[in-house]
Amino acid sequence: MDDHNRYASPEELRYGSVLQIDAQVGLLMLIATFALYVSGAVSPLVPLEDLPKYWSLSAREFVAATDHPTGWAWVERITKADIATLAPIAFLAGVSMLCSLAVLPQFVRRGDAVHAAILVLQIVVLVLAASNAIGAR
Repeated sequence: MDDHNRYASPEELRYGSVLQIDAQVGLLMLIATFALYVSGAVSPLVPLEDLPKYWSLSAREFVAATDHPTGWAWVERITKADIATLAPIAFLAGVSMLCSLAVLPQFVRRGDAVHAAILVLQIVVLVLAASNAIGAR
């Protein structure tokens, strides 16, 4: 191990590199989808100029007034510019899982069953939480 990496394990370096790439991809996705929304190049569910009239509403009132999707229903309306901005947010929310998946093979190859099992459990919990399979409905 060279001096540059003597304080970080190979797993930490792999996690960090995947995190850096995914964060940059997520930021580019946010910029691109926001640009599509504000430019008007893609039609939105809620036009940008109409947003101020909804600012004083609660989330429940906003959803009722705009027919805005809730939960994972936004995926069905991904072609709307304002809804498309949710995709990079969902991607960024899953970045820790992607990083964990990237380092899992390293723990398995090394025979580190404890860390591998912890990562598998973490990934399962993240998938269950994201899918809303557990929790409040």
